[in-house]
Amino acid sequence: MDEFLRRTWVQVDLDAIRHNYEEIRRAVNPAAGMMAVVKADGYGHGAVYVARELADCGADWFAVSNIEEAVELRRAGLPQPVLILGYTPPQLAGELARHRISQTVFSTSYGEALSKGAVEAGVAVNIHIKIDTGMSRLGFFCQQEDCAASIDEAAQVCTLPGLVPEGIFTHFAVSDEGEEGEAFTQHQFEQFCRAVDALREKGIRFRYRHCCNSAGVLCYPQMNLDLVRPGIILYGLAPSGKCKDVLSLRPAMELKSVISMVKEIGPAATVSYGRTYAAQNPMRVATVPVGYADGYPRLASSKTRALVAGKPAKVVGRVCMDQLMLDVTGIAEAREGMTVTMFGRDGEAFLPIEELSDAVGTIPYETVCLIGKRVPRVYVKNGKVIGVADYLKAGD
Repeated sequence: MDEFLRRTWVQVDLDAIRHNYEEIRRAVNPAAGMMAVVKADGYGHGAVYVARELADCGADWFAVSNIEEAVELRRAGLPQPVLILGYTPPQLAGELARHRISQTVFSTSYGEALSKGAVEAGVAVNIHIKIDTGMSRLGFFCQQEDCAASIDEAAQVCTLPGLVPEGIFTHFAVSDEGEEGEAFTQHQFEQFCRAVDALREKGIRFRYRHCCNSAGVLCYPQMNLDLVRPGIILYGLAPSGKCKDVLSLRPAMELKSVISMVKEIGPAATVSYGRTYAAQNPMRVATVPVGYADGYPRLASSKTRALVAGKPAKVVGRVCMDQLMLDVTGIAEAREGMTVTMFGRDGEAFLPIEELSDAVGTIPYETVCLIGKRVPRVYVKNGKVIGVADYLKAGD
């Protein structure tokens, strides 16, 4: 299988996904299970193909953001336990139970609403209690030494009809900050352990305790507990520069496009909207059909580069919705129809996604997640294309 629209596409290396999983598995306490985070369509890589590969590797759990993502995994035939990390409307308790999906419970009011939904549907929903130890996002507030009231509330939720306490977890806020984050991460871990112990004293025990995100996996192996939740590192990217090179990870995603036109322009000719770039000398400009509607940010205008024939070519002028221009003056091989690498590998040359992310003031998490749905995902294994996810053609 090698048919896909060669306009702009994402290439996902499933061998890299497997390699990263195996690297993580070796680094994690053997007693800890692996909850692979595949939310946001597998961080833009395509949740179904990625999850199938991870399941084949031995992933014990999957974590997603919402019920739509969870049901997508079930419809793809994946039987592993799935945890929804975010909000699900309580009236969908029946759907949670029917699809064997575990739900995060983060407050008394939400727990009561979910319990009501479960009772009305005549089902029992597995839940994971979220403890807020430092994010102030979701969870029973336990950031201070005395969190007895929050523990009482969490304990009350665990006794509600229709809810089955299965797990308890927290999320680290600065585990990717190196030495600067150590004290607070340790504080979060201690607060979490106190919460678990306090609930145990009330007779409430959980099969699964988990707190390690990707940076936690890399930097705090002593905190692995019963499950770990690797996310960005599964895709071969570091949570931050301060966590880089802890494991030998391989980026799984590459963004590719083609040259649609090459033209010669003279001195003083301007390029793209706003005439923000003007040629100082005669130059060759290549037009590439990728733009901010595909997820290549407009903020990258005249700040980034691509690879053409394995050589760097600077983005010139403003990135348009559907196109951008490259300076290929020094690349004699540049021609129409040639593949362009916006990030990733081209022969021996490699353009890291971090270069693009840094140039526009963001992080690789956002860069991969923002690749648009009109960009097909092309899956490669053992050097061969084994599948294509084309979202615009999914209904054909």
